Amino acid sequence: MRQQYYFYGRVQGVGFRYRAYYIANHLDLGGWVRNCDDGSVEMEVEGPEELIEQLIQRLEDDAYIRIDNMSYKTIPEMGYNSESVD
Repeated sequence: MRQQYYFYGRVQGVGFRYRAYYIANHLDLGGWVRNCDDGSVEMEVEGPEELIEQLIQRLEDDAYIRIDNMSYKTIPEMGYNSESVD
C-alpha cells in the first residue's frame, strides 16, 4: 500500500524528516518526506499497512514532534523496495 500524508503542527524544525527517514528505513518502508511552504510536512510512504501504522504511531509518540492534524489518502503503489524515504 502507498499513502500520501500531510502533517500539521510542530513538524518543521524539530527533526521530523530525519525521524521519519530513520523509522521508515528501519521498517524497510519506501517513499519520501519534505517540508511544505505553509509549515506542514508532506510524506509518501509505501509498504505493508501494519508497518506504515507503526511509522505514524512512532512519529506521534516523538517528544519533539507535535502533530495537531494529519490527512492522508491511498495512492497507487510504485514498488516500495526500489526506493527509500529521503
